[in-house]
Amino acid sequence: MMSPSTRPRLHSHRDETAWVAAIDTHVADLLRATLQQSGQARILLSGGKTPEPVYRALSHAELDWSHVDIALVDERWLQPDDPDSNAYLIGDTLLQDRAAAAHFEPLTRIGRTLAASVRMANEHARHNPDIIVLGMGDDGHTASLFPRARDLDLALSADADYVAIDATGCPGAGPWPMRISLTPAGLSKAPYRILLVRGEGKQRVLDRAVNGDDPREFPVRIAFTTPGASLQVHWCP
Repeated sequence: MMSPSTRPRLHSHRDETAWVAAIDTHVADLLRATLQQSGQARILLSGGKTPEPVYRALSHAELDWSHVDIALVDERWLQPDDPDSNAYLIGDTLLQDRAAAAHFEPLTRIGRTLAASVRMANEHARHNPDIIVLGMGDDGHTASLFPRARDLDLALSADADYVAIDATGCPGAGPWPMRISLTPAGLSKAPYRILLVRGEGKQRVLDRAVNGDDPREFPVRIAFTTPGASLQVHWCP
């Protein structure tokens, strides 16, 4: 059982509108503070349906996006122009309006192998992230770390920031078993961690995850058991 000091801080919001507004303000304020302190900011973002309205709202934030680097927490083994890729989601939602000036690094590129993509992701990861925005699936996965994935133990113990994941047989992976994912080693480098959760069902999954510490059961546990920053959770029904 985790100590009270490592327990995530939960921010509950009455509805999606309040949830989006609060996360938009939270992330934009962190980016501004980082830019003011160091002149450059790097943020890692997750895919999925949950963060779409957040990214659309954040695209209008008044800050110096030209000094913001955006990268991904994970990616399906798809090209960036594939509508099912996380890169496409970021381009369609966040890289609009003011945020179009940001620099975006997809995890895959045309003509690059999976192994080469992982190597390049780890090259880029030498620039430590300032903020990491995570999501969580109904099965308790985060990034592309799925319960019972054949590569999960290797990913959890990896020294590298990113690894290739084979999630064959994991229902949460859908038709895209081959992935690139951030690891706990990569997560540990960011001074700010944020988890976006919506719905009563996911709240129950998160409650179960918080009352334990084995990430092989609920990989989302890496978000609050990995040493480093405390986890801020934004939830709404």
